Amino acid sequence: MAAKDVLGRAGEERAARYLEQCGYAVLDRNWRISEGEIDLVVARRGELVIVEVKTRRGEAYGHPFEAIDGRKRSRLWRLAVAWIAAHPGEAQGRRLRLDAIAIIGPDPATGALEHLEDLR
Repeated sequence: MAAKDVLGRAGEERAARYLEQCGYAVLDRNWRISEGEIDLVVARRGELVIVEVKTRRGEAYGHPFEAIDGRKRSRLWRLAVAWIAAHPGEAQGRRLRLDAIAIIGPDPATGALEHLEDLR
């Protein structure tokens, strides 16, 4: 596995643990279809949340959230709809939301974590 993939997986693991500590249940990880991948699907109370995780060693190429442009958000919304179609019982009665988590630092286990809720 490439170093960037190892870094990304470690960041996703840290994000999942953080979300669980915040009271979310992790429903799915790295869900893939031909159109793309959802890093994390989590739920809490009346919300179903699609989470994009961006992990970087530093900000030399900009803040990780800058990589989530309009095109990426549109793709994530389409993937969310596809996930719901594949898991119809999980979304019933829940509000759908898109979040992003950025982890910045040489070690994802200890790097700075930022959680941006409700991307539009």
